[in-house]
Amino acid sequence: MGPQLLTTIDQIAKEKGIDKNIIIDALEQALISAYRRNVANPNEHVKVEFDQVTGDIRVYALLEVVERLTQPDQQLSLEEAHEIDPNYELGDFHKEEVTPSDFGRVAAMTAKQVVTQKMREAERERIYNHFADKEDEIMTGIVERFDPRNLYIGLENNIEAVLTPNEQMPNESYQIHDRIKVYVTKVDSTTKGSGAAIQVSRTHPGLLRRLFELEVPEISNGTVDVMSVSREAGDRSKIAVHSDIVDPVGACVGPKGQRVQTIVDELNGEKIDIVRWSEDPKEFVRNALSPAQVVAVYVNEPAKSTTVVVPDYQLSLAIGKRGQNARLAAKLTGWKIDIKSETDAEALDLFDTFAEKVESEPEIVQNEIEQDLSDASVETAVVKEEE
Repeated sequence: MGPQLLTTIDQIAKEKGIDKNIIIDALEQALISAYRRNVANPNEHVKVEFDQVTGDIRVYALLEVVERLTQPDQQLSLEEAHEIDPNYELGDFHKEEVTPSDFGRVAAMTAKQVVTQKMREAERERIYNHFADKEDEIMTGIVERFDPRNLYIGLENNIEAVLTPNEQMPNESYQIHDRIKVYVTKVDSTTKGSGAAIQVSRTHPGLLRRLFELEVPEISNGTVDVMSVSREAGDRSKIAVHSDIVDPVGACVGPKGQRVQTIVDELNGEKIDIVRWSEDPKEFVRNALSPAQVVAVYVNEPAKSTTVVVPDYQLSLAIGKRGQNARLAAKLTGWKIDIKSETDAEALDLFDTFAEKVESEPEIVQNEIEQDLSDASVETAVVKEEE
């Protein structure tokens, strides 16, 4: 068994990139347990040594050198110890070989189980150490295999990540060997199995943020800040950007729209609205509702809500299909948004009501009515506008 086991350990260490001493240490500890379970007194102190040259395995009982014996199966008197080696002192341990004649069979069975188990543990630790700092980052992977539910993506160092159904984009179909970018959402070293559980996503808003960082130098160098992202993966997204130095929307769009188009292509045609962030909620909400035009925005600070008035013909565009545009704008801004047409606003006396509140309760309701949009400039970029 010796040479064969050595060869197996060497192969595993090389293939998995694991220090073979980790495997050998684990094997020695497991063989101690096997020896105690099958042969010895469980209280006996034993040590297993694996010869890395010959592959031989030997078991030693460790007898503590004491002045007076109280546990003869675990101790050796100082007098007896000096008969073996005069250099022994109190507290030293004497090794006495107790390898059973049939221990090779026990060792072979144990070695197979333990090497597999510890190999998995070491593999999990290696993967975790390599990917622990990759959480919330974007990586390129290759579709390697499927099962009835999940997709498995090959990342660097021949390590697989799991793309669950909820993290797959509904408008995408995947084929073996497809190269895709994924967002690492979690790296868990406690998961049972052959490796650490690396969970990735194609639907996470962080993927959109990281893609813009890759494609827009002004974002990666800090000239442009991504303030917020809202996303309904595979359909439409909004991203709010800000800069005091350059035009943030123009930087993200890129020359002839090339930068944002690259991201749209990576996300399989997902529409992307790029809007200018503002600390003024009226302006930010107005921008976030792009491509719809906005007549007025009324802000209720305590409730963190807004009422937005749009031209009648713009109402469906402002709300969006199944409420998507309004929903994404609310997520992007962090404000509740109630959208009304001009006709409804006039029927409810909304303009007069809010104007009165501004005069009487300026600390509660902040209002700026801007009915003339001819001079209004909402700096937004809309990629592939809704049909």
